[in-house]
Amino acid sequence: MSYDKTIAQAARTELERRRSQAQETARLNLEGFLSRCPRAVEIRRELSSNASEAARAVVSGGEVRMELEQRKARGLALREEYDRLLKSQGLTRRDIEPQYTCPKCRDTGFVEGRMCDCHRALRRSIAYRQLSTGLPLESCTFESFSLDYYRDDPAAMKQMGIIFRTCREYAENFRPNSANLLFWGATGLGKTHLSLAIANAAIEKGFGVVYGSAQKYASAFEKERFSREAGEGTAGDLKNCDLLILDDLGTEFPSAYSNAGIYDVVNDRLMSGRPTIISTNLALDGLEKRYSERFASRIVGGYAMLGFKGRDVRVQKLNR
Repeated sequence: MSYDKTIAQAARTELERRRSQAQETARLNLEGFLSRCPRAVEIRRELSSNASEAARAVVSGGEVRMELEQRKARGLALREEYDRLLKSQGLTRRDIEPQYTCPKCRDTGFVEGRMCDCHRALRRSIAYRQLSTGLPLESCTFESFSLDYYRDDPAAMKQMGIIFRTCREYAENFRPNSANLLFWGATGLGKTHLSLAIANAAIEKGFGVVYGSAQKYASAFEKERFSREAGEGTAGDLKNCDLLILDDLGTEFPSAYSNAGIYDVVNDRLMSGRPTIISTNLALDGLEKRYSERFASRIVGGYAMLGFKGRDVRVQKLNR
């Protein structure tokens, strides 16, 4: 997956911070330990001298085997004494050695010249945060969703009660292989609120969530269409996140390229088993007309469809 320069730089900065923090913590612990235990300083010198003597024995010849065995025993005794001194100070070797977030690459981001998995994961995480910036996550929770706005219509009240419980159960049991959901219905019925409530729950569980409008991503597809450095860009981020929430599908400016990009993302996630939540004002016949029969068929076959009913909640709030 390709990322722009700001994401790559942000990942490098975070890796440097992790590495520096691990090294600084170890350095401070070691300095404090040595200042309290002068004998530990002597042991470190003796260990260094012992290693040098062993190397000289190999070069000089003679009874090399016997000499190396003696040096090995001496080194072992010194390390055991050193560990006892650490224990007396409530420390272990881990406390005076850098504890990197990723032991494999030691927080450099690379292993044998190749990008480490932790580096890729960090880039994805940063990309997800950027793609979902500005969302009113704190105000859109299950606790703040009220069914009172549907009480005037018994059919709507019943339907929205079912949808609310379905969404809450979906959020509580969310997994990387959870089902796909299609929220459809008129504007202002709670589709965005409930999808953000699910996003909140998934983020709390530590999953990577990308949330955005179809218009936002359609614009990104068009922009990256002419970029030589884009790679998979936005499409790659949308395909690979743990949960994609695609809001207001059908409100984006129509173009053959953006339609194809959206279909590609939706189809790829279906094929790979990654969950997607789509909200739209369009019914199935509207989706077929707006996109294609193939697109509508993929939705019918791969999504649980939840039809929202009632009167515009935002209008009701204004009237109150």
